Amino acid sequence: MTRVLNAGRKDPVSGTTRSVVVFLHGYGANGADLLGLADVLGEHLPDTLFVAPDAPENVPGAPMGYQWFPIPWMDGSSEEEAERSMMQSVEDLNAFLDALMVDEDVLPEQVVLFGFSQGTMMSLYVAPRREDEVAGIVAFSGRLLKPELLSDETVSRPPVLLVHGDQDDVVPPQSLPAAAEALQEAGWKEVYAHVMKGTAHGIAPDGLSVALAFMRDKCGL
Repeated sequence: MTRVLNAGRKDPVSGTTRSVVVFLHGYGANGADLLGLADVLGEHLPDTLFVAPDAPENVPGAPMGYQWFPIPWMDGSSEEEAERSMMQSVEDLNAFLDALMVDEDVLPEQVVLFGFSQGTMMSLYVAPRREDEVAGIVAFSGRLLKPELLSDETVSRPPVLLVHGDQDDVVPPQSLPAAAEALQEAGWKEVYAHVMKGTAHGIAPDGLSVALAFMRDKCGL
């Protein structure tokens, strides 16, 4: 039984939807946290609909905060709880994406997953395991979960952009080269990377510019 994800949206500047960017937020945030980026990106991607779902679970003690799965070393949950929660959220996100494509009448190759932190972890886990390849993955400040399973479980290999701040004290910057190596070993041909100099756990203007160029040039938005 999948859970329905509540999502905010920003309609295309042009009024016509020819592509969709799905923002996936980080731990303790919500969809609105990333949806503001649509104001900047929308000027350059006028035919793009931006959608930002809230993760399905509340974060204890944070009324407006949501999580895709608990983090044991932060909230005292067990590894088993985190694993069970993550797999349920994977189902929820897949169902959300399936419904979105039907509702908006778009094909997988018109959809980009744009993740931040835990949202990046979800993006890099879900997209390669979907039968129909999405246009691309923009992966900010996250890491690749279960890299040891990637080669065996991958069914599609969309272009990936990995972006990380070199001063990130939440998710280590070395997560970027580790993810890039695992993706390439699993057969990816298009893996791009950008390091945001002097940036902590966040999205800097230079990183957003690189993401925009990637979505236009490599994803066809």
